[in-house]
Amino acid sequence: MDPRLQAFKRLLDIMDDLREKCPWDRKQTLESLRHLTIEETYELSDAILKEDLQEIKKELGDLFLHLVFYSKIGQEKNAFDVTDVLNSVCEKLIQRHPHIYGDVKVEDDEEVKRNWEQIKLKEGNKSVLGGVPNSLPSLVKAMRMQDKAAQVGFDWPKKDLVWEKVEEELAEFKEADGKEKEQEFGDLLFSLINYARWNNINPDDALEMTNHKFRSRFEKIEDVARANGRNMNDLSLEEMDEIWEKAKKS
Repeated sequence: MDPRLQAFKRLLDIMDDLREKCPWDRKQTLESLRHLTIEETYELSDAILKEDLQEIKKELGDLFLHLVFYSKIGQEKNAFDVTDVLNSVCEKLIQRHPHIYGDVKVEDDEEVKRNWEQIKLKEGNKSVLGGVPNSLPSLVKAMRMQDKAAQVGFDWPKKDLVWEKVEEELAEFKEADGKEKEQEFGDLLFSLINYARWNNINPDDALEMTNHKFRSRFEKIEDVARANGRNMNDLSLEEMDEIWEKAKKS
């Protein structure tokens, strides 16, 4: 047997055992697993950002377990099983890759993405944006909506105009007051995310890397304070800035 099939069958058999014999696994539902799956997905995201291949392998295994778990519950409800799930995604991939499984010709990956969105509309999607989950984090959601809109031609003609929009939104933010300032800040963020897209920058990844950088440097200040027997509140802003600059250089 193909080692890949053998490994997958092994996971399915273990899932059957756990669902039958383990009190915790028997208790789980689609709803109870949901937040755990979200947590596992973020753990995979962390591993990818750290470029830790062994951790990525581990987190992928955890996600495989969850997908098999959902499929097992679906089977118990006589709704679907893992075979249905896998055949469904196979059929979707074949349908949406006519340049591989049909006679459609494409020039590049951008044309592949445009064709993908057009096929989804033919399949019954009412909106190009329909595939963007409402529960996505706002920054990621903005990026995905902009990308999908661009696939059907709703986009700026050149990058310079995108940056002009950023400057326009920044000026409006500076002039705004009260609740309007919050709305203008949202517009500013949206335009910056769009400019990142035009520069092939994933804004969520970029912000997360900055988060990690800030955490590392701030924790360095805390370490230095503890090493000198002092609390953070005892340090002046000038002292913290000095440690911060040293952390940046290191």
